[in-house]
Amino acid sequence: MRLLIVGGGGFRVPLIYRALTSGGYGGLVSSLVLYDVDPHRLDAVAAVLAGMPPGPGARLAVRCSTSLPEALDGVDMVFAAIRPGGTSGRVLDEKVAAGLGLLGQETTGAGGISYALRTIPRMLELAALMKQRCPAAWLINFTNPAGMVTEALRPVLGHKVIGICDSAGGLVLRAARAAGTPLAAGSLAGVGYHGLNHLGWLYRLAPGGTDVLPTLLEDREALQSFEEGRLFPQAFLAGLGAIPNEYLYYYYRHDAARLAIVARARTRGEDIHRQQQDLYPQLAVAGPDAFRLWEAARLAREEGYLAEARSDGERRDEEGLAGGGYEQVALAAMRALTGGGDTQLILNTVNTVPPVSGTARSRVGQPDQLGHPATPAPADPAPAEAAIPGLPADAVVELPCTVSAQGAVPLPQAAPPEPRLKLLREVKDVERFTVRAATHGDREAALAAFAHHPLVASADLAARLLTGYEQAFPDLGKMWRGSGR
Repeated sequence: MRLLIVGGGGFRVPLIYRALTSGGYGGLVSSLVLYDVDPHRLDAVAAVLAGMPPGPGARLAVRCSTSLPEALDGVDMVFAAIRPGGTSGRVLDEKVAAGLGLLGQETTGAGGISYALRTIPRMLELAALMKQRCPAAWLINFTNPAGMVTEALRPVLGHKVIGICDSAGGLVLRAARAAGTPLAAGSLAGVGYHGLNHLGWLYRLAPGGTDVLPTLLEDREALQSFEEGRLFPQAFLAGLGAIPNEYLYYYYRHDAARLAIVARARTRGEDIHRQQQDLYPQLAVAGPDAFRLWEAARLAREEGYLAEARSDGERRDEEGLAGGGYEQVALAAMRALTGGGDTQLILNTVNTVPPVSGTARSRVGQPDQLGHPATPAPADPAPAEAAIPGLPADAVVELPCTVSAQGAVPLPQAAPPEPRLKLLREVKDVERFTVRAATHGDREAALAAFAHHPLVASADLAARLLTGYEQAFPDLGKMWRGSGR
């Protein structure tokens, strides 16, 4: 099987290569194609791969390309992790929002909307080319904001696009370990998780049949043993009756997060931009030392993740974060999609439970005037059932799924309690406004997205945000059709 990584010069590409040459994924891929618009970043990543210590599996043939049509020819699977505007764009996403006193974060709130507005058009171009050059291929989307991007691509690729993020699955694994009830490999039996990308909750943990989450929520010491349990006070989690995805820190502790970000000398985006500006030129010429340099930078980058949520001097525990990483989620999905056996993963896909065979509704015919039985009316398809009740059945959500060669099938979840459902509906509306704005060049929809986001919630701020992002990204202003911009 041939795998293409779009965004092949990305910092985390070596993690995918390492997983493909070790453990259970060795031999899954016969050749790897890396595509990127920046040949220098491709050279740097190729140097890291060449210097990587050999794993138990065979090394992979790697080909680099700066031509997307050529790179797509003959591929069976596409991973996409792109960042239009690069890390300098991330800095602007954060700073425009922060300059108006709002949370400056790349996927949550105003920054995430800006990122999506720039990213969705590029991803739609990729999807259109896939339909031409490799129509049978699957697209596993890493590109953030993953839920919005996946929803925008479904009209083009249908069920052939799946969005992934490792934060939800990692939360489940870490909580299960803290509760002393590890999950069976490839199984989410007894796990309840509902939400959107970067906005979800673990609400049930019963791999052995008994829900151990209530006990975990009362155990302060156990909660302190993993990242999400440390982000929120124990009493708050017990009252919530669930463990939130780490990105909900920006909602539940909004003021603390905003003030901590403002207090830092540099934004997270600035730290990453500086690191990569220095690192990539070194990697390309480092020879055998390229992998060592990259690994040191990776560990430093992990240390800075969500730093605003940690006390001074508190370190990020990499062992406590063990959840496989997004490369493991993607490869597990890829193996299942290509016939390697079913598995269960938390993914971003459409919120629809497929109807059970034979359950189509029938309209009962009425007897005619002579009393003879009428011919039964033809069966109607059963209406789509939402896997997460209360959210649209055609919306992309994040939830446990069974993945097979036929695709990702959502597992039905409990309805979120009203406060959670209200937030989910608000953010889903924002996502759909954003998708419309990026897909149709609709500036009014972009304004609505900013104005309706619960971390903005102001038409005046929305107008100032959009103007600020248009000034920061001139190509954004050129998107709008018939808007006079």
